[in-house]
Amino acid sequence: MKCVICKSPDIKKKKVQEEIKKGEDIVLIPLEILVCFNCGERYYDRKAMRKIEEAKQRLTKHELQIKEIGKVFLAEAV
Repeated sequence: MKCVICKSPDIKKKKVQEEIKKGEDIVLIPLEILVCFNCGERYYDRKAMRKIEEAKQRLTKHELQIKEIGKVFLAEAV
């Protein structure tokens, strides 16, 4: 398989964290997907897409167990 963006054959499985936004918050979903190691293009299979959609649904229904791993602060105009 070659990357559809850069045509590199350097595509391998990699553990990534997909971001789901919920208002001002971001939830990271761990996935193992194919990634081009040359340009970073990600390739999602059906299993990964189902996991993302299920996480979105569960997050909306407040059924997804999440834990806080950090905080982001926004500075007012200086």
